[in-house]
Parts: sequence; C-alpha cells; structure tokens
Amino acid sequence: MTARPARLRRGLALVMVAVALQAVPAQARSEPAVPTAASASGGSHTVVTWAASADRMGDGVAGRGYRMVVHTSVAGGELRIRLSNAFGDRPVTFDSVYAGVQKEGAALVPRSNRRLTFGGGRSVTVPAGATAYSDPLTGGLPAATNLVVSIHSPDAAGPATGHGLAMQTSYATQGDHTSEESGAAWTDTIGAWYYLDAVTVRTGADTSAVVALGDSITDGWASTTDQNRRWPDYLARRLQRADTTVKGVANEGISGNKVLADGAGQSALKRLQRDVLSQPGVRTVFLFEGVNDIKAHSGVTAQDLIAGYRDIIDRAHAAGKCVVGATVGPFEGWSEWDPAGEAVRQEVNQFIKDSGEFDAVTDFDHILRSPYDQERMLPFFDSGDHLHPNDKGMQAMADAVDLAGLDCGR
Repeated sequence: MTARPARLRRGLALVMVAVALQAVPAQARSEPAVPTAASASGGSHTVVTWAASADRMGDGVAGRGYRMVVHTSVAGGELRIRLSNAFGDRPVTFDSVYAGVQKEGAALVPRSNRRLTFGGGRSVTVPAGATAYSDPLTGGLPAATNLVVSIHSPDAAGPATGHGLAMQTSYATQGDHTSEESGAAWTDTIGAWYYLDAVTVRTGADTSAVVALGDSITDGWASTTDQNRRWPDYLARRLQRADTTVKGVANEGISGNKVLADGAGQSALKRLQRDVLSQPGVRTVFLFEGVNDIKAHSGVTAQDLIAGYRDIIDRAHAAGKCVVGATVGPFEGWSEWDPAGEAVRQEVNQFIKDSGEFDAVTDFDHILRSPYDQERMLPFFDSGDHLHPNDKGMQAMADAVDLAGLDCGR
C-alpha cells in the first residue's frame, strides 16, 4: 500500500523538474562567450551549479556520443554548459548537444531533452586548450536535479579532456543519439565525464558558490556511487536548507592530486585559474589538499606546502574570493604513512589553524581522527583503507563546515 504513493511522488517530482526546465521564460539579452560575474542592472548574475576538474583522458573517438549525468546544487534559470578541450592537441567539434533530466538510467523524463546552441548554431568547434560555453537555455533548473548532458563529436581524436572518477554512472554510444529521450541506444556504461566541465545558471545577484579544491577525498573516492555522497554533496544539501547566500557548490577534486607537483592532474597551483577562479559567481575557495604531497616521499617539507597554500590564498584574495583552509586528515595505516610524513602533516595543520592567513578554517583532522590514536582515522568513518572516509565520514566533514565562514565579507 505504501509503494504506489512513493512512486507517484517521485514521478510528480520528475515532471515538475521537466516542466521547470522547459517553461520558465528568460529575459532577452545578448550574452558574451563567457558569462559575466554579475549584472547590477538586472539584479542577477551567473553562478556555477556543477563542475568537475578537467584532466587528460585517453584518446577521443570519432563518432562517439556521451550521455553524462551530473547533480546540480544551486537553482536558477538560463542553464549553460562549458565544454573543455583543455588537454586536446587539436580542435574538436561537437555537432549535437542536448540537456535533459534523468528519469532512470540513460532514459530521460519525456519532453525534457532540449538542444543547446553555441553562438546560435547547432555545432561548435573548440580549439586545443580552450573551452566553450553554450548559449543560455530558457527555463528554470531546480536545485538537486540529475541533469543529463548528451554530446556527440564527429571528429574527436587525440587526447580527450574529461574527469576520470565521476562516482556517477553515465553512458556512451556510437553514433548521434543525443536527441533521443529513450536510453535504448546508450548501452555502454562509463564512470567518467567527457569534455563537460561546468554547468551554470543565472540567479539572484546575492547568491554565490563555493569551490572545493581538493584531491581524492573531495573527488568522492570510497563514497557510494550514484548517491551523491561526496562531502561537497552533503555540504550542498546543508546550504540549500540554510539561511545563507552561498548556495552553489563546485567539486574541483582530482584523485591523487597535489598542491605543488603535477601527476594525477595538474597541480592545484597550475589548475587554480581554470578550475576555480574562472568559474562564475564564486564567493569562496575551500582548500583541502596536501596529503598526496606529504605521502609521496618526494622531499616536500611543511614550509614547501605552506608556500603553496600562501600562493593560492594570495591569488584567490586578489580575485576577491574568500579562502577557507581545511586541515589534512589522519592516515596512519595507509601504506605510505611514516613518522616523517606525520611530522609534516602536524606542522602544516598547525599553520592552517593558527596562522590567521585563511579567512576561516575547518578542522577536518579533528573531526576524522580517533580520540584514542590521533594519527589514525576513527574506524566509524574509515572506508577501510585508513585514508578515505566512508559515507558517514563524508557527512561528518560537511557537517563540520561553518556555513557563516564561507562568506568572509571580503
């Protein structure tokens, strides 16, 4: 007796999302190729509602289609997507791009799938190393929507750009099936996002976003796939319920990433502009990185990491952003842990907490560590590898963030 109302409620919610995506009119305006940060006259501006760090993938495949599921944070109108060819060595053309709402798997809510244009045309060619924004799509996009972006490229080749650890099932196919709302042709399941690295919406001028700049813990490693249980996801849900102007959350974590050195993705220092500062409507940079620099045994000292943090702080402040620093969590039990690295972690955490150089601090180390052995993660939060928190640990991290501290008034 209880199953049918639950199904009906879910179906009604999907229909409401689809209608919102179609029906809300937008103001007529001429948009630049890259969205502006604010519009004082219109009382609104563009804010990032979803993002994923770009990295080099395998070679692109001509004629391949990708149907990618992403979860929005802040609500708004005039949806736009950003396609990235940041790591390509040649131009790539996208001749068909659509956005819709997920019903189940690769299938979309009926009448929700809509074509995106670029400069008024149906196709766009993105030069090597560049990005391209779509034109704004009329209609509203609610918060916490499973948005589905379908793209097709007739000529993709050479290094592809994307995000390898999505923790979200998406879909691929050969041939152009982007306009189809059925999932029948989308038979290949994938765990990565290709070419898509941001989604933005237009919302009130007092609404803003926070970008989480991090590594595998921020990326969601060891959280439950398809459930949006990365700590930035939990934070987004808190922000939606809270009386705060910071509503958007962009997850710019890359598994294995370092502050100082390239490897698993470009270093945080190198990718700061593309992945963080270029995103529209960003109020705050939430910096939670350093464990990979420490455990790599590459000779990185606490002072090296502190210099890297200071560089990020200075550049973010110069761009008018707040910067929240998070302490590096415990990881004894992980294969690369040793006392020397632990000493670096302790010194780095002391700087983060006591230097006063961050606008606010979140002490993830305090939240995650065991009270009986402070160099180890609390078993209740441990995914089992002694470095990455499980879903409960991810939620505890998000719950530890002082929401008021996300807006420093800078």
